[in-house]
Amino acid sequence: MSPAISSLQFPFELKPDQIAAVDSWIKNGYRGSIIYSTGTGKTEIAYESARRACLEAMRNARVEKEITSPFNILFLVPRIVLIEQNVNRLLRYNISKEYVGTYYGERKDQKEITVSTYQSAINNHPLIENAKLVVLDEVHLLSNTAFSFKKLFKIITADPKRKILGLTATINELDPKYKEIIEIIPPVKKYLIKEAVDDGRLAKPEIVSMEVSLTNEEKEIYKKTSESIRNISYKLNAYDPGVISKILYQGGMRSKYAKEWFTQVRLRKDLLNSSKHKLEKAVSIIEKHNNEKIMVFSETIDSIITLQETLDKKNIRSEIIHSKIKTKDRKLILEKWGEDFYPLLSVHTLEIGFDIPQVRIAIILSNTSNINQIAQRIGRVIRKTEEKDSAWIYLIYAKETRDNNILRMVDKAVGKKSSKIIRKGTKQTRITDEF
Repeated sequence: MSPAISSLQFPFELKPDQIAAVDSWIKNGYRGSIIYSTGTGKTEIAYESARRACLEAMRNARVEKEITSPFNILFLVPRIVLIEQNVNRLLRYNISKEYVGTYYGERKDQKEITVSTYQSAINNHPLIENAKLVVLDEVHLLSNTAFSFKKLFKIITADPKRKILGLTATINELDPKYKEIIEIIPPVKKYLIKEAVDDGRLAKPEIVSMEVSLTNEEKEIYKKTSESIRNISYKLNAYDPGVISKILYQGGMRSKYAKEWFTQVRLRKDLLNSSKHKLEKAVSIIEKHNNEKIMVFSETIDSIITLQETLDKKNIRSEIIHSKIKTKDRKLILEKWGEDFYPLLSVHTLEIGFDIPQVRIAIILSNTSNINQIAQRIGRVIRKTEEKDSAWIYLIYAKETRDNNILRMVDKAVGKKSSKIIRKGTKQTRITDEF
């Protein structure tokens, strides 16, 4: 009987760059990472890679006249919602349901093709040991700063014959925390936002950066927290969060300093996300784009709740999605989006995996130094459709604070030539003055 993945059939032709990505992975010995922008078909690349790897294994077995065990494939994803999305897509691509299993929570259905989460695999190593191919969606999450994930990566890579494919929208190859990933499954093909926009595969991101001021009270809090962070860093002779995190668990006075350092960082982060003028600016953008789906990204639940309360006072209904919202409830919210309400307020949850191509407006309230996070947020709204060839991304940042980093990070994520950057102080910025 033929392996399940050999039945794979797409109702469309893969793009030349997708085929090239598969070829590059195979040429690298069936180990490597595909660095492809959100919305450019990473999932289809993974499926085709699995099909080609399986067919090659069958050919080799026939040549060597071996009786081989099933070509088990394990897809690891970061969230449960992505399990269902992958299963539905596999079924749509002609894979029989009887060969597709899911493994998470109370469901322990291991099949020839199994879709599971990283967390489930951490606690169930046989899942990995039985797989001849492991596909790691959002592979950057396996950075060696998380001990359990680092251990998981060691188990996945322990068998030299196991084929491994990593998928991500972006990864900083110079960051030491990704060193092991880069060495074992190095990038074999890249197709980033700028290239995809230039090729017409993604909608053009029109980025509007909007500068606001902190209130006098907020400035004072920002000043005090920043001074505390600097002073504690000086006492610890440590400035990197990873290093300070290790000090936190060592005990003694240094541990107390480390705890206070994180407290001050959290206070400053909360301030920058909940700034009065930031939220006012967000409301004005939402009012301008009334009756159109809008995504709002922030870093803290408190800031999103405050924004929702502000919108309520203006009789603008909105909904919130974050990690504590149950999967079933998230589905209901997404189904009603664009009918019962238009602004959808999110804390991280919508950054990874949700397929919402019809949305073309995003508001980013939060500062982050995580390039993966920025790329994912932008990627949510630049998927191209027949009705959409451009998308608007509003960056609201507090001047004279660490928020300024967001401009540099977005420039890096999209490539300056692939987007129109509208900033205060330029002629184009007058477009945004009405806010």
